[in-house]
Amino acid sequence: MPFLRLRRSPWRDLGYTLVFNCMVALLLTAGEQLLLQRPAPWLRNLGSMLVAANLVGFLIHAGLALLWRLGPLAKVRSVRKGQLLVIGIGAFCGVMLAQVLLRWTSPWQVLGSGMLGTIAVYALFSTITIRGMLLLVERRVARATAAARQQEQIAAAGRLLAEARLRALQAQIEPHFLYNTLANVLGLIDTRPAQARHMLERFIDYLRASLAASRAESATLGGELDQAGAYLDVLGVRMGERLRYRIEADAACRALPIAPMLLQPLVENAVMHGIEPKLEGGEIVVRARVDGPNLCIEVADSGLGLGMAPPRPGGGVGLHNLRERVRQLHGPQAQLQLFDNQPCGVTARLLLPLTVPPSTTP
Repeated sequence: MPFLRLRRSPWRDLGYTLVFNCMVALLLTAGEQLLLQRPAPWLRNLGSMLVAANLVGFLIHAGLALLWRLGPLAKVRSVRKGQLLVIGIGAFCGVMLAQVLLRWTSPWQVLGSGMLGTIAVYALFSTITIRGMLLLVERRVARATAAARQQEQIAAAGRLLAEARLRALQAQIEPHFLYNTLANVLGLIDTRPAQARHMLERFIDYLRASLAASRAESATLGGELDQAGAYLDVLGVRMGERLRYRIEADAACRALPIAPMLLQPLVENAVMHGIEPKLEGGEIVVRARVDGPNLCIEVADSGLGLGMAPPRPGGGVGLHNLRERVRQLHGPQAQLQLFDNQPCGVTARLLLPLTVPPSTTP
């Protein structure tokens, strides 16, 4: 019901009270018409019940609101006793005031006419009914709070799992990559010192970016592209003409926020499973663009292609961990897709929902 989804406010609470009062009046009128041997005309009886029920309901509403502001809210038992007292007093006063208004008489005349028992019965009925409704609401709120707390714990566990997978991805940097890079630098120092210097500088850039990613909770796409570029530069010196690469992304895309270490596993996978096993090597193209509500990142290679590369230890684990981490961070709307290129190679496409719209430059 749309009315039940209204944002909480004093006017909404007053509306709830009005609806509840009218429902109680209808029930009491129906009960009297069925139980009394000589029932009064139902329309007049309904009018009297509406007056009495609304007086009782709004007096209790005001009393509970005052109790909420002034009562000892930290002590649940005291609050419940206070609620019961407020409901009882409000019910009695409301029924008494309804009799005064409907009979056009004074409270003392109403009490003297023998109506005290009837007023007490109606007040007791109202107290039991409203207190029961409050207990149902309290239980519903308690269940909703427990469910929300459980969802928060599940989300926190998911974030911890995602971070653990991030550390696992960072630990997947093969030791022989580090050793081979340093060995290549040593081998180039005497024969090609400029190339050795370039390789060492880019290797330092790569290590600096990796260290920053391991400590950060968020990054920018530009920073991740720079890290991938440093990694490919280092490999480019070692592999020579067998490895060529391009990075295509405009300034607006580079400024978008992204979780650390989402791009690097795709680039490493393209090198290890696509370019390295291929004798003549190939090209890697990294593209980033905004595609509707998503940030689209593609890592395409012209290597051997799906199913053609020889198996390697741990093959497929990195992409599986990356897919699970993306799902934990962005939900089911995020995707990691793999498909063949023509005439050869593989494209890994990462679709991430945009959280911050790209800035437009004039």
